[in-house]
Amino acid sequence: MKFKANLKASTSLIDLTPLVDVIFLMLIFFIVTSDILPLKSLNIENPVIKNDATPLTTQILVVMDAQNVLFVGSKKIIVDLGSLRETVQQEIQKIKKQYPNALPTIVLSVDKQVEYGLFLKTFNELQGLTDRLRLVFKPEN
Repeated sequence: MKFKANLKASTSLIDLTPLVDVIFLMLIFFIVTSDILPLKSLNIENPVIKNDATPLTTQILVVMDAQNVLFVGSKKIIVDLGSLRETVQQEIQKIKKQYPNALPTIVLSVDKQVEYGLFLKTFNELQGLTDRLRLVFKPEN
């Protein structure tokens, strides 16, 4: 048996000129966009903080959500309005033990759906505990 192979010699070659052009364009792009010199550093003088400065942990967070549930402290202890004063006083005592020179700040954050009367009762309970009382709100855009 004799088989014939009909293979034709191809004289067409792949033209690499466009590929080389693209490579050079990419090389030029990366050279132009890269930083040749290192970034200059800024000389910033940091403020000196006294060792007895009060830390941010001297804030006692009191949160009232939309369901009128009160959370106190960083561990978010759930309390009712009747035991709010006692729980916050305990948190103040903990802070004063840890930082004797600190003046604790009570930060009150109330959901906007809470009734105004309940907010005033909560505010009144907290107002007698410390002179430093902050209200947190989110301004509407």
